[in-house]
Amino acid sequence: MLTIGLEMKIVSAVALVDTDGRILIARRPKDKFLGGLWEFPGGKLEANEKAEEALMRELQEELGINTWKSCLAPVSFSCYEYSEFNLLLLLFACRKWDGMIEPKEGQELKWVYPKEIHKYPMPEADKPFIPILRDLL
Repeated sequence: MLTIGLEMKIVSAVALVDTDGRILIARRPKDKFLGGLWEFPGGKLEANEKAEEALMRELQEELGINTWKSCLAPVSFSCYEYSEFNLLLLLFACRKWDGMIEPKEGQELKWVYPKEIHKYPMPEADKPFIPILRDLL
């Protein structure tokens, strides 16, 4: 249950899936909110931005890759109440992109098989996606 009155942040995230069926996760920098935890790449929607547009922008900014709306498949969503804000997290899957993945913001990156994601500490909002991705992929 989300608290009324707290700011609602909407975030698009992606499970990038490589040809071996592994998913890319990124470790949040230590100096950021929830620093040190692993997450699916993505970021906040800006004003008047659609979820897919935000994700394509964030992938370019964070990882230096480009993808297309037609390559983003909605998977699931989660809601979580952090002490400072409510979060609506939208997860997409993507198997096709252009460019070489590079950590543009100093984040650590790791390719992991879906059955192994649970071994990496993640923010509470990301955790509901673990069994979904394990069963889906």
